[in-house]
Amino acid sequence: MSNIKYIFCTGGVVSSVGKGITVAAIGRILKARGLKVAIQKLDPYLNLDPGTMSPYQHGEVFVTQDGAETDLDLGHYERFVDEPVSNLSNVTSGQVYSEVLEKERRGDYLGKTIQVIPHITNEIKRRIKLLGKATKADIVLVEVGGTVGDIEGQPFLEAIRQMRTSLKRRDALYIHVTFLPYIGATKELKTKPTQHSVRELRSMGIAANVIIARTDHPVSKEVVEKISLFCDVDEEAVVPLITADSIYDVPLMLEDSGLADYVMDWFKLEPKQKIDLDGWREMVAHMDNAEETLTVGIVGKYVELEDAYMSVKEALVHAATAHDQALEVKWIQSEHLRKDGCDELLKGLDAIVVPGGFGYRGVEGKILAAQYARENKVPYLGLCLGMQVMCIEFARNVLELEDANSTEFDENTHSPVIDLMIDQRDITDMGGTMRLGAYPCVLKPGSVAGKAYNVDQIEERHRHRWEFNNDFREQYQEKGMSFSGLSPDELLVEISEIVDHPFMVGSQFHPEFLSRPNRAHPLFEGLIKAGIDRRDSKGAKKAKSRKNTEKQPDKTAAQGTD
Repeated sequence: MSNIKYIFCTGGVVSSVGKGITVAAIGRILKARGLKVAIQKLDPYLNLDPGTMSPYQHGEVFVTQDGAETDLDLGHYERFVDEPVSNLSNVTSGQVYSEVLEKERRGDYLGKTIQVIPHITNEIKRRIKLLGKATKADIVLVEVGGTVGDIEGQPFLEAIRQMRTSLKRRDALYIHVTFLPYIGATKELKTKPTQHSVRELRSMGIAANVIIARTDHPVSKEVVEKISLFCDVDEEAVVPLITADSIYDVPLMLEDSGLADYVMDWFKLEPKQKIDLDGWREMVAHMDNAEETLTVGIVGKYVELEDAYMSVKEALVHAATAHDQALEVKWIQSEHLRKDGCDELLKGLDAIVVPGGFGYRGVEGKILAAQYARENKVPYLGLCLGMQVMCIEFARNVLELEDANSTEFDENTHSPVIDLMIDQRDITDMGGTMRLGAYPCVLKPGSVAGKAYNVDQIEERHRHRWEFNNDFREQYQEKGMSFSGLSPDELLVEISEIVDHPFMVGSQFHPEFLSRPNRAHPLFEGLIKAGIDRRDSKGAKKAKSRKNTEKQPDKTAAQGTD
């Protein structure tokens, strides 16, 4: 009998209640006790993965080390628990149904009628158990996407209900995350939606053992007692979770609530080490006590939905914290740069980030942002497409190749400085076919990137089809662009940088995926450091200017003018 324990987390009342952050935070406080934790997201949608979905539909696509395109919540899991997730960590309805139907076509079911129960639920359970075995975890945390009551989520709820029957009673724990709405007219929190949500869950055969009550307002003891009574949950298992100033406060809030101790008691587990959250508390204190603010612009075409750039934003927070800075992010719609101008929208920024993306919309605005950063010496970090637009801008305005472009946007350009990778040219399927996952990169000694990483070779995660065209490499180098990161065979440009610039670096990979709150990524740290230097330099110049003005004699008074 396996000793793996399972925690199943469901959501109620409303979507986007914060299950992902909650599960990640629980993973963090359990890991702080020396336990090996693995986390999995069950997504009810029929897509095989979010790789072909618009960021407006699903936020960013988080790429794992082994090349899986996954839900953005997996980014939270990695950042909080600091353990790599894999393709086993994200299970979708599309994957489950595809696997079952492939088995049916092969005749694996010996002519049986294929049904949701038991075939679909068995496949879901197989994937849940597989993660625990593959990672040798003490505890597997499983987040069920969506909200209780969603029709597409029912097979997953049935599967986690069935899991309990194959485990010892205390080897499974069910946590329900709900929302407590606040009625302004009566100035009270209402528990009725939570009661209905728990009842809906119970109708599917699952009794919540812990209720985490998300809210924007303080929760009284009376409200806790009411939830405990009407939802049949221990009073100490009702955990109010008030909206925090920072997502990194959440593990500490849950730790202080006693949730981890309750979980350990439930599973009859003993900590394997002294609780180690001191470093996390110190990090959060740095975030809370930063006295200086750095302003960074993120120039993208999905900025109306900040989740589309979740890992980029968090990587900036990590780097700012490492330098005791508060971070102010300016979200800049790249399409507006052509209409309103860079001087209007980019003026006053300490640094600029142009993240990845696909499609032509907004690209010309990103090119203008790269030009503004280059000409005005504004620290710039380009990620994937952000590196490519940096190269296109350089070709147009420095190499004087007026129609320079990527063949993604203009197949007929005479100067295809960015071109489709050779091994991508015969691919027709869109999903899961890009250059995905971790690849090695050799750094040029003495370069900005080389100094930032301070190692000879790195491994970073990729998600792209287009690459820098080596036919133009010599021209770029002659005019002041250095290719400071190359694939080991030197065929692929992985990092480019402007030599005569305080910090203008582009990476073909996505460094944001490897940033951690207590271990900022070197490239983001380099950007923030350059941004601080720029801000402080501007401040020093302004102070000097004011001082010189004060020293000027009053000519009017000297002339005796009335």
